Amino acid sequence: MFFDFITIGGATEDITFYTDEGILTDNKSDVLRQKLLSFEYGAKIEINKAYSTYGGGAANAAVCLARLGYKTACLAAIGDDFRGKSLMANFKNNGVMTNLLKKIKGEKTGYSFFLVGRDNEHICFSDRAANQKLKIEIRDVKILKQAREIYLTSLSGDWRGVLNKIFSSRRTGITWNPGQLQLKSGFSIIGKFFKYCQSLIVNQDEAIELVISDKKYRRQDRGFLNNIRNLLAIIKKWGPQIVIITASKRGADAYDGVKFYHHEIVKEKRFINTTGVGDAFGSTFTAGLEMFKGDIKKAMQLGVTNTASVVANMGAQAGLLTKKEIFRTFH
Repeated sequence: MFFDFITIGGATEDITFYTDEGILTDNKSDVLRQKLLSFEYGAKIEINKAYSTYGGGAANAAVCLARLGYKTACLAAIGDDFRGKSLMANFKNNGVMTNLLKKIKGEKTGYSFFLVGRDNEHICFSDRAANQKLKIEIRDVKILKQAREIYLTSLSGDWRGVLNKIFSSRRTGITWNPGQLQLKSGFSIIGKFFKYCQSLIVNQDEAIELVISDKKYRRQDRGFLNNIRNLLAIIKKWGPQIVIITASKRGADAYDGVKFYHHEIVKEKRFINTTGVGDAFGSTFTAGLEMFKGDIKKAMQLGVTNTASVVANMGAQAGLLTKKEIFRTFH
């Protein structure tokens, strides 16, 4: 069973709600929590609007890659509930192969709440549920070895065991966008896998968290840690072929050990929300490397083109472009 891409990680229902009642605060005392969104304790908060959509890092990446024309499967765990059936139907409707999905009996399918503030940035509250039961079996390892590329996202449950099996299955062709549990464990735990990554993708806050988890950089000042090139250079030394750091409205940066790359965002007339932007950019960038035979600049350009469409639509998947659509707007 051959796939161009296998995405691994979470599949969820995303419930997104908007409110203008939060107060955004600069938190200069903590480099890992530089902005805080707060609400009056005990208050009843008015919601302006709310939506239910599909999400989860592996699911978003799988839909993205399938729409770009690649034979794609998602290796994730869902529950045997109505939400799981809905996610399964969504995969099929988008051309994602469901052979590797694991239906966990008696478990509920994962879901996330996205709180969106006045500037359309969000905070995510996630119940991993069935996602915590994901395991890599002998059959999965054989299929992973045959796949052209692996796109690895956030993991929960026995994530260390899952990582060991994934990285032991092959030595190249893995793009990794690690989740919070992996990042919080620090460089000492996950750093050994970096040398097997074709690309390592994190946002700026995650890059800072990862860097200061190494005691050599723990006492660096705020200015040093907010310098993207410093972060790129440090993480590159740890082994990945390419390091990508996304920084919301400031675009994305990459480093391959020879050259630094930067790409501004593509501005859309509509800006709905940022849910799934990282998944869209990362998976499209990975597809772009395949399409353009390793050309990082063109791959980044393709990535920001797709993310511009995602932020103009509700949810993480609705705005993802097909190959024909993306090349119509690609410039």
